[in-house]
Order: sequence, then structure tokens, then C-alpha cells
Amino acid sequence: MLVLLSLMMWYNDLCSFVLKKETTFYQRRASKILSIIVSFFSSTYVIKWKEFFSQKELTVPPSFHSRVISCASMEVLQAYLLWRQTECHISNQYNTCLWRLVFSGKSEKEAKEILKGTQKQEQNELLFQQFGINYKDLPQIFRQGSCAVKIKVDDIVKYREDGTPVKRPRKKAVIVHSENVATKRFWNNYTCLTEELGSLAEGINKIKPEYLRSFQFESRLMLSTWIVVRVDGCHFHRFCEDNGFQKPNDEHALKLMNSCAVSLLEMFKDIIFAYGVSDEYSFVLKKDSLFYQRWSSEIVSAIVSLFSSMYVMKWKEFFPEKEFKEPPYFDGRSVCYPSSEILRDYLAWRQVDCHINNQYNTCFWLLVKSGKSRTEAQSCLKGTQTQEKNELLAKFGIDYNALPTIFRMGSSVFRDTDEPTGNERVVVEHCNIIETSFWKEHPRILNEEEPLLTILRPHSNKMLRLS
Repeated sequence: MLVLLSLMMWYNDLCSFVLKKETTFYQRRASKILSIIVSFFSSTYVIKWKEFFSQKELTVPPSFHSRVISCASMEVLQAYLLWRQTECHISNQYNTCLWRLVFSGKSEKEAKEILKGTQKQEQNELLFQQFGINYKDLPQIFRQGSCAVKIKVDDIVKYREDGTPVKRPRKKAVIVHSENVATKRFWNNYTCLTEELGSLAEGINKIKPEYLRSFQFESRLMLSTWIVVRVDGCHFHRFCEDNGFQKPNDEHALKLMNSCAVSLLEMFKDIIFAYGVSDEYSFVLKKDSLFYQRWSSEIVSAIVSLFSSMYVMKWKEFFPEKEFKEPPYFDGRSVCYPSSEILRDYLAWRQVDCHINNQYNTCFWLLVKSGKSRTEAQSCLKGTQTQEKNELLAKFGIDYNALPTIFRMGSSVFRDTDEPTGNERVVVEHCNIIETSFWKEHPRILNEEEPLLTILRPHSNKMLRLS
């Protein structure tokens, strides 16, 4: 089964990535696959912005959403690619006509009315007769979209004593534009496609989008449940080391994560609470949320994408002297919790985990900094409990309970009312969310007013509302 990164095809703001049939990329878990790809894409988009728009500042973080389509055969993949490229052509031809009409003095409404019901030939005639444009002369990148495919190249890795080069083969991604990427002729030009994905049949002409959509992997989250989207850093141990984060905690890195979480609560009103520690954040969506109609893939990818974009855009605020070595990226998943009690159990679990991990890491890095190897430090801490770790810290003159609360308790992000002004604002606090006192002090977060149940009377258009 092929999963829609051997080949990448895109136009406008839509991009399709094709994974080979036998891929074990993140063990084929849909949420992992779509969140990691959309996260890496979002981070890279922000990082590369200046290469293409050197005079423009990126003021609004880009956000993308994604879904998985499982193609049961090469024929389905072929039909999918033809569908996307056909859509590229149709959309570009229409938009070219629309904006030419607008630039000539028509309003958008008037331009849309002129184009209503027009076909390919009529639009071509409009462009040629009114604006002297031959549609086929427009750049291929507009008319055909773009494909990133792998080709085999030889890299020179060193030179022998006599000066002759030593070469090693590797695969390199290149951008190509083709009139029809769903043909056997195009496919056979790139051996990596046939080797990694398989062969295409002869050209196909008919596409049924509704048939292709039936292969889309989608799940709608249960109604009247709290939705939690948990975002985790991918390969963040390596990322932290590459960027010289302080051990066991880097306060600037934690505050960067918090700043991103604040931005998400400000932009997505359906997120009512977030809890973060280390390289993870859990976002809680309100129980009656209809965010993206509760489609799991849309919710997860949109949140992960925006978080990734914000992380890159805000990096310089917290690390003005550091440049990325590799783009940061995250994965995400969604879970539904039917009651506020179970939701609070989840959040308590994350805060307990914060304490356990932070206490262990504080001890571990103190031992390492004192001269022990990492293996020796792990051996010293093996099987130790809270009290024993506290005693070890005391030997280094450290009272664990006196460490900054951001390290010990993590960060809670939620909306609160500013008493002097009465305005609502998003705040970050480092507090105990395990005890009921926090939730009693902030009852608006998990407001559980009984919803009105709306039913339709039989044989009537009148509605009954039951409290």
C-alpha cells in the first residue's frame, strides 16, 4: 500500500509526498507520518523564506494541514497524480483569467461572473483575445506544478595520491516540470521512481476524485469529549546538543516553547489550556469544539504546523546568537477524554512525569559534571527513589524544592482576566495542577455547564430544547 518521500508534487499551496509501499516510516502510524512531515515542512518554509523574499519580513506564521491517502495500487497512485496535476492546470488557468480581468479594472465579483461556467477553450480565447496571452507560453511551474524526484549522482569524497577522484554514489533531489507526471514515459526517465515505487501503466485519461477520496485516511473525534493534542519534539536530544542547550534545563528553550504555546492560544480560541514540559506540549480543546469539524488529521497537523512555524520565527528572541544547524520538527497525536476528571488525571500524569524526569536529570547531570561518565551516573541512579535523589542533591548543596518552579512543575498556559482592565489575556504560570485548588481558582477553564440537547420532533420542523 503506497502512502501519499520518493516523489513530491505540488502546486500553489498544496504539496503531496509519496512514501514507498514497504515504508516503515514511524511504523506507518498516520498521526506520526502526517505531523512529522507537516512540521518539518513548516519549519523549513520559515527558514528558507529569506532566500526567496529577501526584502519581505515574514510577519504571520505559515500553517499547513495534512491528511494521509493510502493508495492500494500503482493504478490508484497514477490516478491520484493525474488528478492533482489536472487540478493544478484548471486552477491556474481560471486564476490567470480572473486576475487579468481584475487588473484590467473589473471587480472580483464581476470577473467571477464573466468566468462562470466557462470551459478550457473559452478561457484560452479570453486570455488571447483580450490580453494577448497564449496560455501554453506561461511558465511550466504555473501550468504543470513541480515535482521533486531523486536522481543518482556521484560525489567526490576524496582524491587518491595520484590525484584521481574517489566517488561514491548518492541520491539527490531535483525539481522538474512535466506536462504529465502520471505517464509511463515520465516515470521511466527516473530510475529511482521505478526502483522505489514500481512501474506505471500506460497513460490514463479518466479520473474520479470521489473514488480517490475513498482511500483517504480520516477519523472524526468523538463529540462532547475533551480533545488533547500532544506535541513532542522529534530527535530533540540531538537538536539540544547541536544547539548547545544547557543541561539539565535550558530556561531560554523552555520559555521559547511557552511563547509558542501562548501564540497558539491567542490564534486558536478552541484551545482552552496547555501544559508544557521539556520538548512537549499538551493542548486541550474545549469539549464542544468543532475545530476542523473534529477531523483528527486536520486538528493535529494544523496545531503541529503552527507550533513549528512559531518555534522557528521566535528562535532569535531567545537565542539571538545561535543559528540552526537542522530545522526543528515535532510529531503530534490526538486523544479524547470524556470527562474533566479523566482530563485532569492526564494533566496530573504529565506533571508527575515532569517532576520525575527533572529530578532524575538534575541528579544525572550533577554527577556527570562532577566527573563521572554518563554510564557511571546512570548506574548510581539506578533504582533510586525520590528521597534518595533529594539526599544526593543535598550533598551537592542543592535543595530540590528551591529549584525554579518552571523546571519542577512545568508550564501551564491559559486565559485569565486582567483585574485592573477586565480584559482577557493569555498567561503562563508554573503551578501545581494536580491539586483541585488550581481548578477551583480557575473554574472557567473547564466550564462544564450542561449543554442544551436539541432534538427534532417527528414529522415536525420544530425543535425541542432539553436542559
